[in-house]
Amino acid sequence: MNPALLEVRHLVTTYIRRRGLLGRQHVDITAVADVDLTIREGQTIGLVGESGCGKTSVARSIVGLTRPESGEILLDGRDLLRMDPAELRRNRKSIQMVFQDPYSSLNPHMTVRELVSEGWEIHKELIRPEDRAAELQRLLEVVGIDPTQADRYPHQFSGGQRQRIGLARALAVRPRLLVCDEPVSALDVSIQAQVINLFVDLQRDLGLSYLFISHDLSIVRHVADSIAVMYLGRIVETGPVAPVYEKPTHPYTVALLSATLPRRPRRTSDSNRIVLHGDVPSPSDPPSGCRFRTRCWLAQAICAEVEPALVDRGTGHPTACHFPLNATPAA
Repeated sequence: MNPALLEVRHLVTTYIRRRGLLGRQHVDITAVADVDLTIREGQTIGLVGESGCGKTSVARSIVGLTRPESGEILLDGRDLLRMDPAELRRNRKSIQMVFQDPYSSLNPHMTVRELVSEGWEIHKELIRPEDRAAELQRLLEVVGIDPTQADRYPHQFSGGQRQRIGLARALAVRPRLLVCDEPVSALDVSIQAQVINLFVDLQRDLGLSYLFISHDLSIVRHVADSIAVMYLGRIVETGPVAPVYEKPTHPYTVALLSATLPRRPRRTSDSNRIVLHGDVPSPSDPPSGCRFRTRCWLAQAICAEVEPALVDRGTGHPTACHFPLNATPAA
């Protein structure tokens, strides 16, 4: 087993939403509630769940765009949240982010050359000035962009090309971990496979680790080694991809997988689909006990009283459910 590169421990991220006259009232929204994740060298963790479940907040907390309320984010065993500014700056280049929207994540007033080389101005020790032109050419070739187009602006490229430019920008500072927040959801289906295959090739060639965030479970199955399923700010099931996909134990995971297009459509009927009733509760006022109980067909009285811990309940991988699938419910 490869050593741990990044460990997230008891992460809590809270936002304040102001409302009322002149914004004098505020509501605390806990987007991430006590989340643990471990990403090992060369590993891809897929983080999945519905929109609004807190996936992006986890990503923003890891890369430093959002300050968590509490918890630890350990890079090689050292907490990024407790480093002094100089030390944090040196270590931040090890973790880079690929954003969801390639249309808004690139500065429209900067050329490709300026976008990709910007990190070298911050981390001057990485590339000598006389070597930057050659390194720029190499990076653009790696991600599939013609180096002769380096002086063009983002609006002169397609969505897929822009995402490749964003990837080149992230790779420029030689990261060890890429946090990919829905990196293909804004792209045409015909382009998605090309970009996904590029991620896979880069991991093989460069030894990168990924936190790959998506609501598309079929994509995550293709790229990830392990999966973490998130609901309303908490991880409800986690484990290697094959066991979780083939034998999910949390009702929410089962519902997500039932909504995914089957690999053999002719063998699957609509009667196997699980439709969740009711709306996702507000993160500012989550249900007591199990957060999924208001939409769960297995819920019993204990689910409203006791929050289930994320542990292995004899199913082979951790699940946060009092009555995991294939277990006998209590009387």
